[in-house]
Formats: sequence, structure tokens, C-alpha cells
Amino acid sequence: MADVEHGEMSLGDEYTKDGTVDLKGHPSLRSKGGKWTACFFIFASEMFERVAYFGIAPNLVFYLTNQLHQGTVTSANNVTNWMGTTMMTPILGAYIADAYLGRYWTLIISFIIYLLGMSFLTLTVSLHSLQATPCNLSNTDQDCNNHISRFHANLFFCSLYVIAVGVGGMKANSSTFGADQFDNFNSKERAQKVSFFNWWTVAIFIGNLFSCTVLVYVQDNVGWSFGYVLSTIMILIAICLLLVGTPTYRHRVPSGSPFTKLAQVFVTATRKWNAPIPEDSEHLFELDEQYYSKEGKHKINHTDSLRFLDKAAVKTEKSSDNPWKLCPVTQVEETKQMMKLLPVFFVTIIPSVMIAQVLTLFVKQAATLDRSIGPQFSIPPASLSAFYVIAIIVTVVLYDRWFVPLCRKHTKNPRGITLLQRIGVGQVVYIVVMIMTAFIERWRLSIVREKGLVHQNTEVPLTVFALLPQFLGIGFAAMLVEVGKMEFFYDQSPEKMKSLGASIYTSSLGVSYFLSSFLLSIVSKVTKMGNNDGWIVNNLNASHLDYYYGFLVGLIVVNFVLFLVVSKFYVYNSVVGKCEEETKETTVPE
Repeated sequence: MADVEHGEMSLGDEYTKDGTVDLKGHPSLRSKGGKWTACFFIFASEMFERVAYFGIAPNLVFYLTNQLHQGTVTSANNVTNWMGTTMMTPILGAYIADAYLGRYWTLIISFIIYLLGMSFLTLTVSLHSLQATPCNLSNTDQDCNNHISRFHANLFFCSLYVIAVGVGGMKANSSTFGADQFDNFNSKERAQKVSFFNWWTVAIFIGNLFSCTVLVYVQDNVGWSFGYVLSTIMILIAICLLLVGTPTYRHRVPSGSPFTKLAQVFVTATRKWNAPIPEDSEHLFELDEQYYSKEGKHKINHTDSLRFLDKAAVKTEKSSDNPWKLCPVTQVEETKQMMKLLPVFFVTIIPSVMIAQVLTLFVKQAATLDRSIGPQFSIPPASLSAFYVIAIIVTVVLYDRWFVPLCRKHTKNPRGITLLQRIGVGQVVYIVVMIMTAFIERWRLSIVREKGLVHQNTEVPLTVFALLPQFLGIGFAAMLVEVGKMEFFYDQSPEKMKSLGASIYTSSLGVSYFLSSFLLSIVSKVTKMGNNDGWIVNNLNASHLDYYYGFLVGLIVVNFVLFLVVSKFYVYNSVVGKCEEETKETTVPE
């Protein structure tokens, strides 16, 4: 029988048939070890997983270019399509965790799939019989097609997408599993969770930093095979760390498919299309407080938003205990909370398109510049993304330890500023950074023309550190927008749909990557019409990435206006229960 410690609430011990404590409905119960011990193992596991993932992502565009002989647009799109898939599969991971396996076992199985994909990928890049023959890539992709092993390419992409499935199950549940270690029924722990996502970001980007420096250098200078072997080992370490921490974790038992609960409300409301909604919400169907306490969540008070859905809770003569015919107010309000997230989801997609440029076009730019440091050392182009990671790590710490406490004194908000304000400020930073990026590219192209290098796919006599402002700036903006989005979708999701909320966040990134591929392809094709050279060709010295970056600035400016409208009308979920009221008055430990 598991040993447990009690928080502020004690709901009574209930046991499963095997004698272990059933933590379903007992969010105040925790296995021995405490929340921070549990978080240590989860953070460490996530950090090593990020080492493995970013052992692939930053340099992937160069593997596709140099080993599979793909051009600028094709290689960039293949990278963003793969990354987009890794951000969309969390929807499946969230469904499996919430409906069947729980977050812990979904994480374990996802890591095993991840390990299989990494093993196949390592095998693909290691066997000499699968390698493509050397080729001098020109401005057209067709020149090198005959040098590519089709079997090699297919096995490589198959391995990548097996990894995407594993990443999906992991990303949907890793952060939420960590956040579950903080007790929402305990005011002190709930206050401490305010900082959780900031420190979570620090942990994962420490892993990213190692990959963008050490692993990328190994791949460029020692070999792809050895670099991918190291990534595979990192996944093994991540699995071991997650397993070692098992006795310290709080486990939430799956409570059923969130999609089923949402569908029940829509179907029931539609069936009662003509049913009048009572003016007094007390006449709507609701379960008692004891039921929700047993389920480990709060009863949610009725709100006046999306009134049509209230019909699902209207009691009629044909009502029964069938959840497809009558839903309690709390279930209706949970559905409303999820629906409220959709407008925010849509107006945060385009800003995240900027991140896709870091691992594609930004890295391609770096490859055209002087990367030497002294006579013996040259910086791998993908290692420039390390400055993006450093910017995130540094600004997260400053934000959490300096900005939030300072603002909290004036705003009385535990987060310093609201989550949507954080995301909005980040979008403004994105606009400024992308304008700066366009001007840096114009500077690079001016040197290209001055030196007569327009038609030469060669190095430009300009230090690669000229790109530092755009890498650092995007990192700062991502700290505000992406971390803010992650916390927003988790925080504003219903208690039993947190994994789904996390998957909405990752899906917004996934759509952003796919949108980046679409925009790059469309702009490339449209600008080549009428026998024009086009803005984006394989030779970046003959391209106009400055025009493309200007185009992205225009998109994000329009998006920012829409974001302001959505933010103005968004209503945050009301605080329910004494514990949450206490949280407002609790100071987050420094």
C-alpha cells in the first residue's frame, strides 16, 4: 500500500483492489518524496529528452541539404512539416492519457516509441550502403535526384515520423504531469505553481543549449552517426530518470475522454434546440458538491457566456440520467471554457511562425557568412540557435525573479501581468525583431552586391555574429509568447482537461510550422511568376529574404490587431473555492 501525506484537505482513504491508494478524487494526496522531488525527476527527464530532440532539429535542414540534396524551400518545408507534426500528435497523446492510460503510462509508452524512432534514425545515417553519393547542388533540385537512395530517404523520413508520434505523447503529458504535482486544493502549492512553467522552460532549454552547441558540433565535425547515437543515449537516460522518480509522483487516474464530455454537451444542447433557458440558473441541472469533491475537481458556477450551451443542462420531461440527454452545469461550463480558448488559439498562430525561421532560414543565412573564430575553429551554422536558447533561459529567469515580483506589488496579480498581456507584449517584440531581421538581411545582401557575389553560392565576407540580434530577439519574444501560451492554455483549461489544454498549445505551434511551410512555398512560387527570379532560391545570395521577412512583419501586425480584439473580450475563468481565494493572497516563495 502506498504511503501518502495529506495536504490541507483530507477526503478519506479509498483503495483499489490491489491495495494501493486510488488518487482519483484525491488531489491532496501525494506519494512520499514531495512535489519538488517529483518535479526534479520530471524536469531532468524532460531536459535529456530535449537534448535528443534538438540533437535532430537544428541541423536537420543541413542533413536534408547536404545528404539528401534538397533545395532551400524543400529542405526548409520538410523541417517545418516534421516539427509541425510533432506538435500536432500531442492531441492523440492527450486523448489517450485522459481517457485510458493516465499521464504517467502514456509518457512511458511514448518514450519507448521515441526510442525506437531514434534507433532507426541512427541506423539510417550509420549504414554506408544507405548513403547518397556526393553531389554539387546547384539552383535546381533535379540535378541531384539520381544521387539519392530512395530507400535511405524513405527510411529516414519514416524514422522521423515515428519520433513525432513519441514526441506527441510526451509533449501532451510531460508538462501537465509536472504541474499535477502541485495541489490545487492547497493554497501554498497553488501559489508555487505560478512559477512552474517558467522554471519548466529553463529546464528544457538547458537541454536545447547542450544540443545546439555540443551535439551540433559533433554532427558537423565527427559525424552524423555518432551525433545521433548520443541523442539515442539521451532518450535512454530520460526514460531511466522518469522511472527512478516513480515513487515520488502524484498520479491522477484517467477520468474519461474529454472529447466525449464536450460532444455530450453539444449533442444535448442541439437536441433541446427549442427548450427555453430558465432565467434563474438555479433551475438548471447540477450535481452536488460531494460528487465533485470525490472526482477531485471544483464545481463550476454558471456563467452567461455561450448561452446556447446552457440548453444541455435544461431539465425537461424527457430528461434522464443519460449524459447524452442531460448534462450538469459544471460539464457545460467546462465546455464553455474550452470553446473560449479557440479565438486565442487562432490569434497566436502567426506569431509562432517566427520561431520556424530560427531552425530554417536563419540557419541558412548563417551558413553564408564568415563563421571562423581564429584559424582553427568554425562555428556550425546550426549552433547559432544556441543564442536563441540562451536568450530564453536568461530572460525567463529575469522575468520570474525580477519582473514578476516587481509588477506583483503594483498589480496584485500573482503573475505580475495577465497571461494575455504577456503574450501581447511578446507579439510587439516579434514585430520589432522581424523588422530588425529584414534590415540585417538587406545589409548582408548589400555586401553581396558590393563584392559581386550575387550569382555565386559562396561565403559572404561578413561575420556570422551580425545575426545575433535576430536570434536573441526571437528568444526574448518566444519567452513571452510561447511560455505565456503554454501557461495560458493549461491554466484556462478545466481541471480534468489539462492534457487537452496542453495539446492545444502544442497544436498552435504545429499549425504555425505548417503555415510557415505553406507561406514559404506560396511566396516562392508567386514571386517566380512572369519569369522573375523569385524571393527565395537555393542560392541565398540571389534571394530576397529581406522582402520575405517584411511580408512576415505585415502578417504579424495584422494578427496583433486581431489579438487585441480577442483579448479585450476574453473573460478569465472565475476563481472558485476558498483555496483559490487564498492563493490570491499568497506570496510566491522567492
